Amino acid sequence: MSFPISDPTQDNFAAAKAALANHGLIAYPTEAVFGLGCAPYDEIAVRKLLALKQRPETKGLILIAADYSQLLDYVDDSKIPQDKRFQVFSHWPGPVTLVLPAKANVPGFLRGEFDTIAVRVTAFEPVRALCRALGTPLVSTSANYAGKPPLRSAEAVAAELGHELDWIMAGETGGRTEPSQIINPLTGATLR
Repeated sequence: MSFPISDPTQDNFAAAKAALANHGLIAYPTEAVFGLGCAPYDEIAVRKLLALKQRPETKGLILIAADYSQLLDYVDDSKIPQDKRFQVFSHWPGPVTLVLPAKANVPGFLRGEFDTIAVRVTAFEPVRALCRALGTPLVSTSANYAGKPPLRSAEAVAAELGHELDWIMAGETGGRTEPSQIINPLTGATLR
């Protein structure tokens, strides 16, 4: 049985909204690879994603968003010093993930063992449209099982992971060959 791949222009993301409302996992094209995601506020869904990826909770996860305002429930904006704000915001929108101070109430299943959270305001329009339609940032990790290469097409995601997912977005990736760079703009450290 083949997994249906949703054309977002036809369903206007209604199926994705329904998947998130039911603790579902979704897949969507990002700048370089297909991403797996879920609602970051949904602990049941996040734990399903961690189990699928065989990823330890202590590592933390990346959130992807359409704009910075979608991240304000997770990023402690008051802890970004005025003299560092340009360094932070000059990276976005774009394919750069930033490690920023997390709000105190951000759960460990998102931030891992850190007091920071990894976030990205993407310039890749399909994901921006998805996040806007859903009204939330998404947890974003590469679509693949642990130890396997990241998947780069909706068809490959459906074939390998379809039985674990609730919605797959049609479309092409942004054509980048490497995953997003991860930096901490407050310390200048490059983490990936």
